[in-house]
Amino acid sequence: MVNYIEIGNLIFEDYNQLIDAMKAAYPLWQGNYWSSTSIRKMIEQFPEGQIVIKADGRVVGCALSIIVDYDTFGDVHTYKQITGNYQFNTHNARGDVLYGIEVFIHPDFRGMRLGRRLYDARKELCENLGLRAIVFGGRIPGYRKYAADMTPKEYIQKVKQKEIYDPVLSFQLSNDFHVKKVLKNYMPEDDESMNFATLLQWDNVNYEETHKPQFQGKSYVRLGLVQWQMRPYKDLDELFTQLEYFIDSVAAYKSDFAVFPELFNGPLMAAFNDLPEVEAMRKLAGYTPAIRAKFTELAIKYNVNIVTGSLPSIEGTELRNIGYLCHRNGNIDQYEKIHITPDEAKAWGIKGSNVLKVYETDAGRVGILICYDVEFPELARLLADQGMQILFVPFLTDTQNAYMRVRCCAQARAIENECYVAITGSVGNLPKVSNMDIQYSQSVVFTPCDFAFPYNGIKSEATPNAEMVLISDVDLLLLNELHMYGSVRNLKDRRTDFYNLSFRK
Repeated sequence: MVNYIEIGNLIFEDYNQLIDAMKAAYPLWQGNYWSSTSIRKMIEQFPEGQIVIKADGRVVGCALSIIVDYDTFGDVHTYKQITGNYQFNTHNARGDVLYGIEVFIHPDFRGMRLGRRLYDARKELCENLGLRAIVFGGRIPGYRKYAADMTPKEYIQKVKQKEIYDPVLSFQLSNDFHVKKVLKNYMPEDDESMNFATLLQWDNVNYEETHKPQFQGKSYVRLGLVQWQMRPYKDLDELFTQLEYFIDSVAAYKSDFAVFPELFNGPLMAAFNDLPEVEAMRKLAGYTPAIRAKFTELAIKYNVNIVTGSLPSIEGTELRNIGYLCHRNGNIDQYEKIHITPDEAKAWGIKGSNVLKVYETDAGRVGILICYDVEFPELARLLADQGMQILFVPFLTDTQNAYMRVRCCAQARAIENECYVAITGSVGNLPKVSNMDIQYSQSVVFTPCDFAFPYNGIKSEATPNAEMVLISDVDLLLLNELHMYGSVRNLKDRRTDFYNLSFRK
């Protein structure tokens, strides 16, 4: 007998009780339960979205959720994509949809309408936050018994008409959720549902259009790649003049992104020719704060998102190779080079970083890998698992064979991760800069290789070794179709039952 029921927000101290209840609710999941790290992260980034229900002080159920910009994902997505490979980097406080991650009730406490209380609490949260809907993927565990005789669509219809009872879907329909779509491979480990799921939605009738983010997701995205000429500059202002010229040019074509190469500010090292290489690069890092501020100003002024290539930066006591994603609304994200080439380490003393994530923008979900990093396929795959649509690769290569390593690997990343990959570098020679010699570049936008894309996987490419801007449009909706209906499906067909890839702690 239960004497007292309370509903409130999950705190980390509840974790052990939460997992005990989850194990009881899902006895067949064989250890696939939420880790303490995942629960802690969800609580830290969105505490009000993590709701628990307690019976006499004991956790007996929960409803976990995040906020997403739903247009970024659309109706065709997997559980892994919507959660950012279970890292929850997809949470966006400025999004428009409350996305349900988990709901369960301990089996000893079912039949007490506790699940309804959790759903009502979610609906109240959705209304209080001014979000337009609640969306989630729902299991259909009863389908397994009928799979030989009917399609998922037929099964769902019979559940709607109450000819068949499904322990999950029947409950969700009774709580005013409607089925939008049948999803395939939404949660591949869900054998009871035969790898099918329902995409369910509850609409907030009090939603006002003014709650939408200022910038909405879009299908067509225009990329502006700057193939940068290395030339001497007498001071930082001359460099800024050249930067603004290119950003102005790219913005005139209404581009969504302006992308610059790796270490494009190398010519400024001419002032430090008298210093050893390590010290010269550290001196060059002194310009980085001012360059970052200028890029931020220009992103807002010209209404374009800027991928700043890369710049040397002193982080703590170490020299790193970093860059900035300057959003046109004024936000700034920092990305960092993870793999350092032998020459970078030996000549300049640069250290590798441990930062890898997908960035939400008003024109899609993007990843950024600096030069050598694209030659390690694990990084792009981890980004793809977080829903990356466009991968930007600023690079700096001296010879044509060095360039081809970057190019060939970048094209492979586009095919194997079913995304667009845009690469750009610098051209020209710097005879008066001791630590910078020759550069070779041909900027390219790569696509997957399937019928909706160019047969050779090349959307557009620049003239080799010529200073210019490459403007190219990519269609994000084609990626969604590829994920589901491509001739081959590299992401969906992975044998995750046999192997897997994940971050180490």
